[in-house]
Amino acid sequence: MTIRSLFAASTLALALSAGLAHAQTPIALDRIEAAVTAETPRVVEWRRDLHQHPELGFSETRTAAVVAEHLRSLGMEVRTEVGKTGVVGILRGGKPGRTVALRADMDALPVLEATGLPFASTATGTYMGNTVPVAHACGHDAHVAMLMGAAEVLAGMKDEIPGTIVFIFQPAEEGAPPGEPKGGAALMIEDGALSNPRPDAIFGLHVVPGRAGTIFYRPRGFMAASDRIDITLSGRQTHGAWPWKGVDVITASADIVQTINSLTARTIDPTTTPTVFTIATLDAGVRYNIIPETATLSGTLRTFDIPQRDDLIRRAEIAIDNVAETYGATAEFSVRQNAALVFNNEELSAWLAPVLTEAAGEGNVNPATPPTTVAEDFSFLSQVVPGVFYHLGGTPDGQDPATAAPNHSPGFDVNEKVLPLGVRAHVLSAIRFLERP
Repeated sequence: MTIRSLFAASTLALALSAGLAHAQTPIALDRIEAAVTAETPRVVEWRRDLHQHPELGFSETRTAAVVAEHLRSLGMEVRTEVGKTGVVGILRGGKPGRTVALRADMDALPVLEATGLPFASTATGTYMGNTVPVAHACGHDAHVAMLMGAAEVLAGMKDEIPGTIVFIFQPAEEGAPPGEPKGGAALMIEDGALSNPRPDAIFGLHVVPGRAGTIFYRPRGFMAASDRIDITLSGRQTHGAWPWKGVDVITASADIVQTINSLTARTIDPTTTPTVFTIATLDAGVRYNIIPETATLSGTLRTFDIPQRDDLIRRAEIAIDNVAETYGATAEFSVRQNAALVFNNEELSAWLAPVLTEAAGEGNVNPATPPTTVAEDFSFLSQVVPGVFYHLGGTPDGQDPATAAPNHSPGFDVNEKVLPLGVRAHVLSAIRFLERP
């Protein structure tokens, strides 16, 4: 455990054990539900508007403006351009107390939408120098709308809130765009999103395929650490009919892909530590009968154990160098972390389960779901502040979650019936944390 995580853990322990001068009367659930119900039409409207106007990472200028205007209308302290295009709103309650943060991500993806929705995106953006279609194929439009709705509900209860709530609207969750060294969470931290005031805890959610109205998460390692892997092979160009007169990077590339697959499958115990090492792109050559001079490969590594991850990277680099040397080529190998392990604080996870049950209803919350190999840069925020990240099932009616279009696919859609639950979960996680003696 790092010094920073030790400090964060001790901060949480103090926050959870601190007594209040006077007992806080809980805000009644039926009052919260009434406020959420009244706000739901606006949440749906925001979601559809944002869905129709998606923006890529660090280009979320319209989205950020919509968010900032709404938070200012609620009388909050608002900071913009936090981590380039991020927005932070601060709601100071009418009573003294702790500080809690709620987070939503704002960016969309370079995906051509194929949902057939009447408010489907026809937007375009620039990605890697090319004009590309842009769509909210991961549900961040719903995340922003739900947190905007929660801000409205909580602002309406400001005088009774014992403490402070920080609303974090984050850009570039999908990773640092090409040419950018860091993604949105890391940059927002650098720009002070988690200071002045510093939260005692942070909560966030993500819509995923799952029965609509269900919430699921797990303590400790929940979502994988994500590393980007880049490999550049250099050989010697030659005629395709005379491969022995050059250094064949195409064959070397094929062997490297197989080596990585075998290395992962044969040296990692999948029953104890889920690990995925995928080479997803291979770019080489311009003509069918020319063996090119260079080949570039890229992929992703998903892990749940830091020492094991470090050892696998070390061994992969050695193996790749050996394969390249066998063919007379050279290899450059680089690793960049897109997201750390999403580690849900154990004590906070146990405390949150009944709160989320209050929001979703009995039998609709699973606090012991298996880990997932997808990643989230909420992990960087919860390295600084103890936190819990949970998933909200949002599969459209009539679809099987097991076969429904997944996040990042052209057909991904969010069941709008779950939007009030997302708002309610945000509101209750913040309120009940601040009310806790």
